[in-house]
Amino acid sequence: MEIKSLEGVPFDNIFLAFSRAFEDYEVQLNKEQLIKMLKRRGFDPGLSFAVFDSQKIVSFILNGIGHYKGAATAYDTGTGTLKEYRGKGLATALFNYSIPFLRQHSIHQFLLEVIQGNTSAVSVYKRLEFNITREFNYYIREKSKLIRVENGTGKFHVIRPDQLRQLINPSLFWDFYPSWQNGFEAIERDPESFEIIGVYDGHTLTGYCVYDPESGEITQIAVNKNFRRRKIATRLMNIAVSNSLSDNVKIMDVESSCDAMNEFLISAGMEIKGKQFEMLKNI
Repeated sequence: MEIKSLEGVPFDNIFLAFSRAFEDYEVQLNKEQLIKMLKRRGFDPGLSFAVFDSQKIVSFILNGIGHYKGAATAYDTGTGTLKEYRGKGLATALFNYSIPFLRQHSIHQFLLEVIQGNTSAVSVYKRLEFNITREFNYYIREKSKLIRVENGTGKFHVIRPDQLRQLINPSLFWDFYPSWQNGFEAIERDPESFEIIGVYDGHTLTGYCVYDPESGEITQIAVNKNFRRRKIATRLMNIAVSNSLSDNVKIMDVESSCDAMNEFLISAGMEIKGKQFEMLKNI
């Protein structure tokens, strides 16, 4: 067996390994969904690595490359090992192998998210000197069971993805920093997948929502701190839910310490389906 980068490896081979490594997971991705996920997360095959047994991928780490909180960052989009190759320390070998290559490309930190219940993975990451930085809730709810109460005032406008950075002052809208997959860079990597709506009071943007109609995922929803308690978030969510083509609505990576957002989502009918740790390693 040998470790090599995924540069030039046919995507079908990567998809096959991904599917086999995660075949016992509740949620399965088809090829198109995996391509979309990797695009949004900044997948770089040249800085992603796999263990090959002859020509077969048996363990892999798919890294996204970008910036997080101002620093050049590698993001673990997916690490997996085929069932028959587990327990051999291959994932640890991949992480250790990748670090020098990331440093050569001026990457300063390694970021990932892991389901809290996956205690074996959490233990591996801790041994690799990843530190828990935040705790996230993720929500999934059937579209038909969400509460929809139309209320409030203000005009809606469509916002282009390339306008978002210029229009949003994070200190005025955000109660917590978005995760890697929900940040501005993620939206800009795959702009055709998202719809963005804003509510205005005159010329002032009072709230906005970024969502993916195909998957039903709400990526960002926020209200100007000077215009809260006016049902703006409820109206934004109603539009996102109504325009969703999926039977389920999903909201990933809500910081668990943000009481305002969690209370709003629960009051709107969303349900917490699980919790994740965000973990970070300086390299």
